[in-house]
Amino acid sequence: MKYLLLLLLLPVNARTQTRREDIYTDFVLYNRRVALEKDLHDRIIGKHFSLPLNSDSEDGYLSGCWAVSQFLFDGPGVMEGFRRLFAGYDSLSYDTRRALLEAVYAVAPDKFVSRIGTLLDHETDARLFALCAVYLFRNDTSTDNANRLKIRLVEKFPADTLATLSELTGYLSNHGSQVTHRTPDIRELLSYRRHDGQKTIYSFQRWDRDYPGLAIVQNPDGSFVRDGHGRLQVFQQLARSGPNLPYFITNGNTPQGVFSIQGTDVSRTNFIGPTPNLQLLLPFEGSWNKYFHDSLVDPRTVSAIMVHTPETRDEMQTDSLDLYLRLLPPGWRRYTPMMEAWAAGRAGRTEIIAHGTTIDPEYFKGKPFYPLTPTMGCLCAKELWNPTSGHLLVSEQNNLVNAFLSGPGRTGYLIVINIDDQRKPVSREEVEALVK
Repeated sequence: MKYLLLLLLLPVNARTQTRREDIYTDFVLYNRRVALEKDLHDRIIGKHFSLPLNSDSEDGYLSGCWAVSQFLFDGPGVMEGFRRLFAGYDSLSYDTRRALLEAVYAVAPDKFVSRIGTLLDHETDARLFALCAVYLFRNDTSTDNANRLKIRLVEKFPADTLATLSELTGYLSNHGSQVTHRTPDIRELLSYRRHDGQKTIYSFQRWDRDYPGLAIVQNPDGSFVRDGHGRLQVFQQLARSGPNLPYFITNGNTPQGVFSIQGTDVSRTNFIGPTPNLQLLLPFEGSWNKYFHDSLVDPRTVSAIMVHTPETRDEMQTDSLDLYLRLLPPGWRRYTPMMEAWAAGRAGRTEIIAHGTTIDPEYFKGKPFYPLTPTMGCLCAKELWNPTSGHLLVSEQNNLVNAFLSGPGRTGYLIVINIDDQRKPVSREEVEALVK
């Protein structure tokens, strides 16, 4: 699908720290940004969304839905395109249906409740049903509505064990209380991780992902990376996806929990840009011995994982879950939000990394996360480019990668934590208080 091409990476080893002023791309030059904006508005949205919907124009509508989800385009032309897609929904491919539901979730939170309610009652695909359900739940988070959606789920998929549906049930039941529940003592987590001997990045976020978070780097000895004056280094990150969907749905927000850092790479995808990124693995993505850096996995468990026989699958998942929980201190192991990364991986999410961006932040002017830019589910650091020279002016991403590479080793773990639900960006003062 066209809107997934943004996340395709061509690996180029980035073995050392990189100077910001050496990073260049012509994709951010003024003329190219103007041409892209014109193409997005005039062709991708203006032209494609005005055509009659048929098999010849469907790909254009799919591209338009991707553009809406990524750039959060709104307006009468977009809504009219949505109406045409809903009218022809039964004839659409799976990819176009999904793109439509993602785009509607992104920019029309209350305009299509009746239409999506009808779709939910007739939808036979579990993942599309989940997209409909979270749209309706966001519009009405009452217990009665949550129970109605859960009953409908059981009626339509009585024997389905798909991980997405299991997580949807938990989300409908618990999301409201989780947002207001106190996070366990973060100092316990910081202290516990220093005994692991692995580098750890902590990305502190809000429950409302419209507000940016801050990341810090902990060395294997437990110390935190600081600048030459002894001041804690912090790096602004946005964990919000364009559609702002829940963590267990593909292209949703970055899940909370533990990611495995596999090293660094450089992308040749234009929208991500050439700044070195951190390659991350979710649980269930790739082999467990890679996820755990070979340090925690019993050889018998690795063998079971590699064989993947029905007889070993349940034991494999139990063993890997125990190892995952051991990455967290005892007081955090029953804190359900730390299982989001586990659940997202089990539901099939992949290719979530920590990267920079070449997207013009002016698309999002007036949003709470401006001048950061949303992605399709990754952690995206703030980057500002010179549209005249093509060089970086500001790069929180390059600073983060350099901080991570400042000590020995290229692997470790990254832990995403929603610290509370304040409607403001996470501040340096909050993070310094946690570290103290």
